[in-house]
Amino acid sequence: MSVLEVALVTVQPGHEADFEADLLQAASTVLPQARGFLEFGGHGFGVERPLTYLFTIRWETLEDHLEGFRGGELFAQWRALIGPHFDGIPVVEHFTH
Repeated sequence: MSVLEVALVTVQPGHEADFEADLLQAASTVLPQARGFLEFGGHGFGVERPLTYLFTIRWETLEDHLEGFRGGELFAQWRALIGPHFDGIPVVEHFTH
């Protein structure tokens, strides 16, 4: 059974297009290098909250995400690409999948 990371990111006004482009770049270049990475899904901006973006990442295990990815240098690369667009701290939860 894998783990699905669900992330809600509020983006700074005016950064929507750049955030989405940088997120897709990070998802295609950084994530595939991570141990346990299985799949990325960019689901888009909210209807009620148009500056909130939803994406999911499927991992083999919770540890692959929290210890392997977030505890390693790839996370710094990931955040360097998408972090400058954040307006606040992302909300991240994990679900069995």
